[in-house]
Amino acid sequence: MEKSVSCDASRLSVAPMMDWTDRHCRVFHRRMSRRALLYTEMVTAPAVIHGERARLLDYDAAEHPLALQLGGSDADELRAATRIAADWGYDEINLNVGCPSDRVQSGCFGAVLMKTPDLVAECVAAMIAESPVEVTVKCRIGVDEQDPHEVLPAFLEKMQGAGVRRIAIHARKAWLQGLSPKDNREIPPLDYPLVHAMKAQFPALHLSINGGIETLEQVRDHLAVMDGAMLGRAAYHRPWDVLGQADRLWGDTPPLDGPVDAALAMRPYIARHLAAGGRLHQITRHMLGLFHGLPGARNWRRVLSEGASRGGIEVFDAALAQITAPSEPVEPA
Repeated sequence: MEKSVSCDASRLSVAPMMDWTDRHCRVFHRRMSRRALLYTEMVTAPAVIHGERARLLDYDAAEHPLALQLGGSDADELRAATRIAADWGYDEINLNVGCPSDRVQSGCFGAVLMKTPDLVAECVAAMIAESPVEVTVKCRIGVDEQDPHEVLPAFLEKMQGAGVRRIAIHARKAWLQGLSPKDNREIPPLDYPLVHAMKAQFPALHLSINGGIETLEQVRDHLAVMDGAMLGRAAYHRPWDVLGQADRLWGDTPPLDGPVDAALAMRPYIARHLAAGGRLHQITRHMLGLFHGLPGARNWRRVLSEGASRGGIEVFDAALAQITAPSEPVEPA
């Protein structure tokens, strides 16, 4: 019987972000929110099949609910990778149809797949047939010269026909030539009304909106229309502002009282990582924005940035002391 992440879990999710949403980042985010759905970085299907699975797929048990994002365009490879990922214990398997980078395009996956919806439908149907957990899609509203008002509804209809029940839509087109991945997150205009209209047109689909969402107030506005909202850079750069209060979206009390508590909640995890031979910066690089906008934030970032590559837990403690017990006048955030 198919197991799935409760649709309620994706009411707020943190987007898959290459080089950012690794296991340490996700543990940190989970400390601040019990409810938000977390995504891994994208992993290609061939890497899952042939690579070092423990390195690519392992996670901390506290990370659930947790989705693995796969990249690929070969139905047989995606079927096999989905089976492996489901057996690894992931709650959801997501197919990347949204990343515009040259590296991803060269592998014929990501946003370029918006041009071949029949192939995407074949891939997700194969994944669904093999998977005991929910298979989802993350897409754009279109690419290049495509008209999103024509392409997006046709794409969603194709996905629904293939058995997909949940889709996250980045409300921008992707330009596959001439724009970097960073520019593709900023330059193409957002079209929230189009994505909102898709919910009315496809009421049976569980649709989340992504792109340019910065605050929980904006999340609440979107949730008046959409089933879910997905945040990326805002959750990473201002984690407490976003995730520290996120559980209120479900009517729950947040698990922590403030960003200092979030830092302290990570200390035992950091100590275990160091004892196992890990490096401090592998974790703390994801925590630099924890005190964004607060007194001492600049000193927190400075101590971690200067010392975490070679230091141990004492560097973390010294950085936190810049917030809790500054020995010199606190610089502006």
